[in-house]
Amino acid sequence: MKALIKLGGTLLDAPESRERLAREIAQAVRNGLKAVIVHGGGKQMTRYLAERGVESRFVNGLRVTTPEVLDAVLKVLAGSVNQELVAALVAAGCKAVGLTGMDALLTEARRLNDELGAVGKPVRSDPDLPDFLIDRGYVPVIACLAGDKHGNFFNVNADQMAVSLAAAIQADQLLFLTDVEGVRGPDNVVYSTMTPEQCRSLIENGVATGGMRAKLESAMEALHAGIGQVVIAPGASAEILAKLLTGERVGTRLIAEKGAGSSS
Repeated sequence: MKALIKLGGTLLDAPESRERLAREIAQAVRNGLKAVIVHGGGKQMTRYLAERGVESRFVNGLRVTTPEVLDAVLKVLAGSVNQELVAALVAAGCKAVGLTGMDALLTEARRLNDELGAVGKPVRSDPDLPDFLIDRGYVPVIACLAGDKHGNFFNVNADQMAVSLAAAIQADQLLFLTDVEGVRGPDNVVYSTMTPEQCRSLIENGVATGGMRAKLESAMEALHAGIGQVVIAPGASAEILAKLLTGERVGTRLIAEKGAGSSS
């Protein structure tokens, strides 16, 4: 089985959480999983910038990326966050390889608009490098930083990058491991399964906002791209990866067909 695992930056901030997830991923790989990891790091970015007196500004949930902020993205996301995760995976027995979307133009992006600065949207991902690595037992660990053919870097949303890569490598599963239990409805109960129609309803009614809205939009895009299983699940839950890979009902599973909508 081939899975794209998207790790939220909050889960990677504390060494204990990072190391536990690394051990779970390493065990899954030993059990035969072909894994590609995409990670964020917004919390770490905000802290790094604040320590240097730089205020983080957001427009529609996207971080305005000035040249100064882009330099921080390179140092924090592609640097410390990426390499600390790679180190944790290596310590857990994985042959992890740290990458960004600029490496071999793994993920190509285009600039969204001038107001946001160097913020891009993934337009295509190349499966050749990740497939080459996972077929040889390596685990690509990819920071949410993309590029273009002119060598320009772009800060990209990690969920969007995960979808782009999952579609490119034809992943069987796309697992969003995050800091919430799953998708909550208007009654604050976590859905066990959802359809795109229900996702759109939560967005239109203002129930899903901010980061959750972005995740639902990315999940719908992933289903449209043909990815069979898309799950939003609590990365802080012990043995979460083993539970998801064995089909245990945890988090929220997004499905294309009708008949979803049950809550746990």
